[in-house]
Amino acid sequence: MALPRILNTHRSLCKLMIHKNPINPTSQSHSPYSTNFSNGLSLSSEQTQVGYDLISIFTKQPFPPDNPELKKFAPILTTKLVELVLNGLKSWKTAFSFFTWASNQSGYRHNCYTYNAMASILSNARQNAPLRALALDVVNLNCLMTPGGLGFFLRCLGSLGLVKEANILFDQVRTKGLCVPNAYSYACLFEVISKSGGIDLLEMRLKEMMDSGLELDKYTLTPLLMAYCKVGKFDKALDVFNEMFEKKWVDAHVFSILVVSFSKWAKVDKAFELIGAMEDHSIRMNEKTFRVLINGFVKESRVDRALQLFSKMRESGLGVDVSLYDVLIGGFCKNNEVEKALCLFSEMKQLGIRPDVRILIKIVSCCSNGERVISLLEETVEDMGEDDVILLYNSVLKCLVNMGSIDKAHFLLCAMMGGESNAAFEVNNRLNINVRPVTSCFRIVIDGLLKTDKLGMALSLFKDMIHMGCKPDILIYNDLIDGLCNSNRLEESYELLRDMEDSGLEPTQFTHNSLYGCLSRREDVAGAFHMVKRMRMRGHKPWIKYSTLLVKQLCKHGKVVEACNFLHDMLQEGFLPDIVAYSAALNGLVKTQDVDSALRMFKEICAQGCCPDVVAYNILINGLCKATRMQEAEDVVNEMLVKGLVPTVVTYNLLIDGWCKIGDIGRAMEFLSRMLGEKIEPSVITYTTLIDGLCAVGQSNDALMLLDDMRRKGCAPNRITLTALINGLCKCGRPDTALVYLHEMEEMGMKPDNFVFIALVSAFLSVSNQPMAFEILQEMVDAGSVTNQLEDRSSSSVKALIGFPTINISDSRDEERSEV
Repeated sequence: MALPRILNTHRSLCKLMIHKNPINPTSQSHSPYSTNFSNGLSLSSEQTQVGYDLISIFTKQPFPPDNPELKKFAPILTTKLVELVLNGLKSWKTAFSFFTWASNQSGYRHNCYTYNAMASILSNARQNAPLRALALDVVNLNCLMTPGGLGFFLRCLGSLGLVKEANILFDQVRTKGLCVPNAYSYACLFEVISKSGGIDLLEMRLKEMMDSGLELDKYTLTPLLMAYCKVGKFDKALDVFNEMFEKKWVDAHVFSILVVSFSKWAKVDKAFELIGAMEDHSIRMNEKTFRVLINGFVKESRVDRALQLFSKMRESGLGVDVSLYDVLIGGFCKNNEVEKALCLFSEMKQLGIRPDVRILIKIVSCCSNGERVISLLEETVEDMGEDDVILLYNSVLKCLVNMGSIDKAHFLLCAMMGGESNAAFEVNNRLNINVRPVTSCFRIVIDGLLKTDKLGMALSLFKDMIHMGCKPDILIYNDLIDGLCNSNRLEESYELLRDMEDSGLEPTQFTHNSLYGCLSRREDVAGAFHMVKRMRMRGHKPWIKYSTLLVKQLCKHGKVVEACNFLHDMLQEGFLPDIVAYSAALNGLVKTQDVDSALRMFKEICAQGCCPDVVAYNILINGLCKATRMQEAEDVVNEMLVKGLVPTVVTYNLLIDGWCKIGDIGRAMEFLSRMLGEKIEPSVITYTTLIDGLCAVGQSNDALMLLDDMRRKGCAPNRITLTALINGLCKCGRPDTALVYLHEMEEMGMKPDNFVFIALVSAFLSVSNQPMAFEILQEMVDAGSVTNQLEDRSSSSVKALIGFPTINISDSRDEERSEV
């Protein structure tokens, strides 16, 4: 785009700050048009009366299109008369009907002024479709338009976001010779485009205007500035601004565009610099700009700057009101600057500005001192309406509850109720409370009491509430029922449920699930199923977490059959249990070694449309592996893959463990290779299982190689790994190597198990190395091992060694020390 004077040279904002040339703040208004663009109506009294008659006819309901009176008006229709009637009709539909009727009258033809009058009406009524049709009529009926009339119509289209239509109209009237656009026409088009943020289109139109020989002015550059600001093109916006500044086209409106944009870009300090520059050039912001900026600065958490701007606004003589104080106090409260918020609050009162209840609520909500909250109430409740007082007291109660001062909240509520306790009397004496609490007040305090495990106080307050004639709502009933259920007070929960229903309140899903949860924790299968049936009748759904809890609890206590029957009964009631609950039952069956039942349940789950996840598959694979049904386990893995599920490291660990347990170490190693091929990192459990399996089949060298490989891959062996290796090496008759890893365990701070020592003693005895066996035994004694444990668990050779009549282990060690 060829705009050398505007865009080719970047100018910084600093240039503005040091410029000394004065700017005339009273230069032309930023808006070069009037929204009442008309033909300068001047009608005779007779024509005016005709207009009123037409208005009367067209406003009759229903409108008679064949009214014979209309025929006499057709020959005397003029564009000025049509304008008069259009501007006098209140309904856009009526106006459009009249406009259409006039269009069809012989000898009459609309001009650009009547089209603009109709466009203005449709624009104000937000009627997109009729306005689009009107724009097409202008072109199709070859209506000549003045440059000003075209600009006005374009603005009407732009006000409804019809940017495309505005561009088409501009091009068509120019191409057909219906109008020769001037700088004003282009300025109106630029403004329409700028609102949509169409920078490329705007730059193209600007070049087009310059190529046609029209000169840029303040009104053509202002929309360009607005467009760059809208899309956040900071550098280009400054270029345009500085170009306007050099030509002394900058006024308060242009300044405000840039200042407000700085605020929206979160460049608060830059915006403030620009405000200072405005003051240096005696340009004043209007009240609307001040308000927009104050709101913007507070939104960016720059309340300090907003407060400075607020002071400037007051100094300039502009009026400040409660809404601005509301914004500023809200900003300080959001930043937890309570003292500053209170200072502004005091200033309001000194100026005689009555605080809105919302302001008080904001201050109360950010207070962290219960005494200060009460004091604030003491100062502000006078001359407030009852509804506002309740809102304020509710805010105070919430604040006290949230800061953990539940006792103070309870005392305040009791004082509102006219309580006779000393604490309530003291609070009432300070505040002179003259408002009775409503349901919302009780709800706040009861909820707070329940959250702090003060169920007894909450129930007592509930009784007081009913006694004073205040009706509990569904939230209060639900909170209390849930609190009683969590305390395992099921009978009282049911009693409260009956009271709730008697009062005309319908239980919610939360109500029923609170009871369902309590029944599940009690393992009351019959009661839980009865509640499931009740929920089905009310259209409520049992929560998964409680169904799963009940199944897990039953399985934990050996009631697997009951758990499975419960899930079956739920299905019969129309509730498909979640896979998590089914997994709990599958796990219970596996633990009781009833793998066949687990397989049947698994198939039923799939048939019912419930998709098992990897966890469920792993449970089934675990059961099959424990039952040494390895081929079936592998079939289950293949089924997982077919269904698009990815086996996890747990899946492979189960299979590897299963193959190791039946001595097929080769197959186990194949699964390790498969893991690595699928980029699944083996875990310490994987390596430990394989090391133990390799040693069990006498492949101790391979076990040691696997340990080295494990370490190279960054998987550190743990105590169980080294214990398995030491035991395995001992079984393979390699106690000396095993002893190396025992010392490694001790150096790593791992405490060896007694079985490690026993295995080493047995291994050294098996290779006829009694001195080393004695050494290990002595180490066991030093480690605090109990002799009867050794006798119960050690091999016959170890027992013989311990019982050897001529040697005392402690004495032998003492003799060795004396020799050293």
